Amino acid sequence: MRLAAARPLVAAAASIMLLSAAVLTTSAASRTASSRADGDGSGRLASAPRLASGSDRLAGVPRTATPIKHLVVLFQENVSFDHYFGTYPQAANTDGSPFHARPGTPGVNGLSGALLTRNPNQYNPRRLSHSQALTCDQEHLYTAEQKAYDAGLVDRFVQYTGNSSCSAPAARPPGLVMDYFDGNTVTALWNYAQRFAMSDNFYDTEFGPSTPGALDLISGNLHGATGMSPAGKPVLTDPGIIGSPDAHGTGTDYGDQDPFYDGCSDHSGTTFRMTGRNIGNLLNARGVSWGWFEGGFTPTARTPRGIPVCGATHRNIGGEVIPDYIPHHEPFQYYRSTANPGHLPPASLAEVGHPGRANHSYDLSWFFRALRGGNMPAVSFLKAPGYADGHAGYSDPLDEQRYLASTVNAIERSRYWRSTAIVITYDDSDGWYDHVMPPIVNPSADPVTDALNGPGACGHGTPLGGYADRCGHGPRLPFLLLSPYARVNAVDSTLIDQTSVIAFIEDNWLGGQRIGGGSFDRLAGSLDGLLDWRRPDFTPLILKPVTGEPVR
Repeated sequence: MRLAAARPLVAAAASIMLLSAAVLTTSAASRTASSRADGDGSGRLASAPRLASGSDRLAGVPRTATPIKHLVVLFQENVSFDHYFGTYPQAANTDGSPFHARPGTPGVNGLSGALLTRNPNQYNPRRLSHSQALTCDQEHLYTAEQKAYDAGLVDRFVQYTGNSSCSAPAARPPGLVMDYFDGNTVTALWNYAQRFAMSDNFYDTEFGPSTPGALDLISGNLHGATGMSPAGKPVLTDPGIIGSPDAHGTGTDYGDQDPFYDGCSDHSGTTFRMTGRNIGNLLNARGVSWGWFEGGFTPTARTPRGIPVCGATHRNIGGEVIPDYIPHHEPFQYYRSTANPGHLPPASLAEVGHPGRANHSYDLSWFFRALRGGNMPAVSFLKAPGYADGHAGYSDPLDEQRYLASTVNAIERSRYWRSTAIVITYDDSDGWYDHVMPPIVNPSADPVTDALNGPGACGHGTPLGGYADRCGHGPRLPFLLLSPYARVNAVDSTLIDQTSVIAFIEDNWLGGQRIGGGSFDRLAGSLDGLLDWRRPDFTPLILKPVTGEPVR
């Protein structure tokens, strides 16, 4: 991703006028009308038992297909599966917080044997210690990631996704892109995996960086993107982020750029907007409460025209000042129907999760107010402030751990824990090495951007919806599911991807309705293998945020 410094909005006059109009005219009525959706239906969580009918009649609690009444998605940044779990459950225990696997803890499809000592890449993977938590960002673009996998040989990571100018930490030899952490550094995540359930076969829906992953989490479709100039006009050719644009400039997003409908975006350059439906539209149409909660969403100031300025910051463990709010991490801001251009707060706690002036996009602090105040939405997406989102280059596993453990602890201690599932997952791999070749379930043949198995080729066959520049799946990522209904100390290898989260929402709350329009949710694997409806365990696992170790 591209991290811009915290700054006021700088924009051309026409764009400011457009955005100001959007801020002033977005109403609850127009949002409701634009969010109506009538999709087709398929799929059910057939293995889950029905709640008693009396529970379904509770005021404000929509009917669900399973005992899960609340889903919280902790959506983190830029980690491959091997980078955090390559040697799970074996940790070196030579530094940091120790991790000792329980007897019977299952292994994963990870790093062992020749992959550690005779790797086909230029360098072998090396363990990063607790003191090396701060690393630099790697390359993770749509084309570069395809080239790293080299038609399935998985041997070109150093050349194509390694950051050759990496200088943090300065003492690291070349080949950092191959390296990994273990349970001495990502201790909380390993403890969650051991107590609850994890997948070792979960993938970025498509190749590419942060924004595509975020859009796939909520819509499963990167087609329908249009680049927008500083004057608020469509860009008719590819500005470096929109593949295969038509005569109107509408094509497929494959890169990072700020959302057009966000007042805190950098409108001095190209932004882009999305058309089509997302999961928020479907939830609105059924009256199911939901929200996106992101650190730093509350403006620190406003321009004379009322445009928000998102200037909140935190220091990471290295002392660097990092902006809290990163506009291109907020996917609902790309869609006019679900955007909150002015970053308006809800009128009251009762509005959280429901139609209102905030239009379901909130500062992260509102999630915790809702949690304490008895108004947690049925579906909540949480995005950490920048310093704690795990993205190499400005965040790190230790700041991330403090945020994750504190958040999970709060949910587990709340009245909602008995009916909640928490998902911890990531938007993309950052280019970090993962030894598993992703299954190509959807091909693409753009001569400009595709390069997995030759120039202009990524897989074979007809692409879903006929849309190019959506080759996937992309790299393998971590995925954990925490819930009283999660399997205990389990690793599931069912093929799933980011849109499996959408499919769970659709099956649990929407009767199996799908987004349509070429969304990957029609291909999504089920999360059933991570769940055990017969033997719920309501005991929370409370961890120390600093060390990631259980509170005894």
